[in-house]
Amino acid sequence: MAEPRLRVEREGPIGRMLFDNPARRNAIGADMWRAIPKAMAEFDTDPGVRCIVLRGAGTAAFAAGADISEFEQRRSGSGAISEYDGIVDAAQHALEGSPKPVIALIHGFCIGGGVEIALACDLRYAGASSTFAIPAARLGIGYGVHGTNRLVASVGHAAAREIMLSGRRYGAEEARAMGLVNRVLPDAELDAYVEKMAQDLAANAPLSMATSKTLINALIEAHGDFSEGQELIARCMKSEDYVEGRRAFMEKRAPRFKGR
Repeated sequence: MAEPRLRVEREGPIGRMLFDNPARRNAIGADMWRAIPKAMAEFDTDPGVRCIVLRGAGTAAFAAGADISEFEQRRSGSGAISEYDGIVDAAQHALEGSPKPVIALIHGFCIGGGVEIALACDLRYAGASSTFAIPAARLGIGYGVHGTNRLVASVGHAAAREIMLSGRRYGAEEARAMGLVNRVLPDAELDAYVEKMAQDLAANAPLSMATSKTLINALIEAHGDFSEGQELIARCMKSEDYVEGRRAFMEKRAPRFKGR
């Protein structure tokens, strides 16, 4: 079985990143999260790259979240949790902070951390059979401040509350209606549509697009003090429910949460 990795390629003016972990529906492991800032730094400094496309290998999944199989070792102690959350935030900031437009091409499952990374992209185009969810409430996870902020900015607080509190799955048209994705295409037409969009963006004025990204991000990120939220996230990650959530996931059974 091939080792999970982030495949990085360039084709003309288009930079490409691909989550290559099909055995786990392209779940994003720690090494893949770490590879995103490095890849983006190279794309950002290459004047020949004018647009970046991010997708999962194949068509079964964009990314079925962070790789929960790593959580017992990499995301269980307080120091490990802080380190892991740091590399996830760094990956998001690398996409958001790039002066170049970034497109998420979404086939199949886009779950948890997959939604988080897709929301860090500028544009999201999905196939008609794609599925979205943030199941933090079913795993005992405290979803990050930054990812939650991007979710609320994209879909509004009412839809964000339902997404986060229910943990349920949404079809592509539901996701489009609430603003989670920009457009839904028939599965067979998605790749060609995104390729055309990427080429069109690559032909636009780079400085104009960089300015628009900077201004939009500044408006999204205007927020107050989230220190209490950070403390609550830390409490979740230290809880018995978090241990139970990840173990139930790995054991393929329903979790038994106790609220502690």
